[in-house]
Amino acid sequence: MDVTEQTFDTAVIERSREVPVVVDFWAEWCGPCHALAPVLEGEVESRGGAVELVKVDVDANPALAQQFGVSGIPAVKAFRDGRVVNEFVGAQSGASVSSFLDAVLAPPRADALVEELRERGELPNVVAALDAGDIEGALDLILDAVPTAAPEERERLREVAVAIFERLGQDDPIASAFRRRLATALY
Repeated sequence: MDVTEQTFDTAVIERSREVPVVVDFWAEWCGPCHALAPVLEGEVESRGGAVELVKVDVDANPALAQQFGVSGIPAVKAFRDGRVVNEFVGAQSGASVSSFLDAVLAPPRADALVEELRERGELPNVVAALDAGDIEGALDLILDAVPTAAPEERERLREVAVAIFERLGQDDPIASAFRRRLATALY
């Protein structure tokens, strides 16, 4: 499906809240774009609807290319929950594209860690806060536990906090604020 500046928010940002959306930024004159297209289409198709593919012609939609920092094409960006979660530039092999899509479709590390914590009965207050959608509360609990934690517990607290930061995204203000606080508490 071709996406334009007018349809991008609905077709990509909003749709990525339901299913991952891979955006192929390309141009008609670009040879590597034409080489990548069938590889990308085949790999997406083989995933049976678990991921969707859209194409953005950078010549017809320069504002989108600029907004997403496209400086070389083909540029492929995967969106989940309204943000870019993975990307690559240049023509890639089928195996490389397959690995890229596998990473996009893998559950976020935070989800796996929370399930692990739940199963082991670790950090029950943190799990409860996350289940309630209180991310800041969960991060506060983690930071409060760091100063008195044994070294292996400190590493586990760091691991959980970093996974939450990854889930929030690099530019998220909560992640930025708590990342600094975690670094201070750990070191």
